[in-house]
Amino acid sequence: MPDEEPHAPPVSLGVFGRAHKSRISGSEAIALALSLIWLAGCAAFFLVLGGGVREDASAQGLSANPLQFVLTILAVFMPVAIIWVAAAAARSARIMREESARLQAAIDGMRHTYLQHQQTAGLGPVASKVEQKLEEIVRVQRQTESAIATFTSTRAAREKVLKTAAPEPKTVPPATDTDEAQPVLELGTDAEELAPPLSMDDFIRAMHFPENPDDREGFRALRRALGDHKVASLVRAAQDVLTLLSQDGIYMDDLRPDMARPEIWRKFARGERGRAIAALGGIRDRSSLALSAGRMRTDPVFRDAVHHFLRRFDQVYADFEAEATDQDIARMAETRTARAFMLLGRVTGTFD
Repeated sequence: MPDEEPHAPPVSLGVFGRAHKSRISGSEAIALALSLIWLAGCAAFFLVLGGGVREDASAQGLSANPLQFVLTILAVFMPVAIIWVAAAAARSARIMREESARLQAAIDGMRHTYLQHQQTAGLGPVASKVEQKLEEIVRVQRQTESAIATFTSTRAAREKVLKTAAPEPKTVPPATDTDEAQPVLELGTDAEELAPPLSMDDFIRAMHFPENPDDREGFRALRRALGDHKVASLVRAAQDVLTLLSQDGIYMDDLRPDMARPEIWRKFARGERGRAIAALGGIRDRSSLALSAGRMRTDPVFRDAVHHFLRRFDQVYADFEAEATDQDIARMAETRTARAFMLLGRVTGTFD
């Protein structure tokens, strides 16, 4: 007895590969009935009435006409063909409706299974990356506001101490009628001038902004930077552009720029522009560049903030470079403020 070939296991073709059972539908039954009725009528016509017509034609001596035979065949079978074309169209429409229903049922089942799996595993709605970034923006903004408020209160307390420790001013003679319009000015030294100069480490740390709410050293450096009028303007300008960039999902921590040598940064600080400092445009992230360039063209608020930030960075960095070492310049290039300068400088064509 020869070996029988093993039967292949049935293959599941899924929703789109489901085989249709060969069954007669209602439309096909109607088409079959109409075809039989039509053929029966034609047979009755030719059997009952056709004999008399042929006898009359023979009596008159008329010969058989081939064209008449073809027209007779068409008259008999053309209605049958039309009936079955309509039945085939109805069957195709029914198959498409069934496939659509099965596809919708499969999609609903997949959705139900996914939701049930989430509920079973105890997974709540996962926040998207954009929502997490927005929450981070709000948290950083609150930290900065609290830092500014702390700096303001510290400055007010310092001024109060200075006024208490200062000697009594000399007695000013009473004003006469001729000098009533001239106010009396108390000459003194501003509290900002008595504050110690901002150190290099504090400046670089402030340019990077605090890492998290527990970064006490970062907030301390930020308060000291806000005490310097020139540096404070750069800090606020950097904060504005970083907040605007975050609205498009652009974050400096996600960027990995190509770092330029310290001598290139020194050329920029000394006024060189164009291809001589092209290495500073080390941001290669295409999506960040495209989003920033598009917003520069469409958003005038963003455009003004970017130009203001670039001007302040140019002015402050020139003073920084005069006293900074190569190590200080390398550390400065890794801050969030420097990365924003690399990105926006390339968008505005500073390095072209």
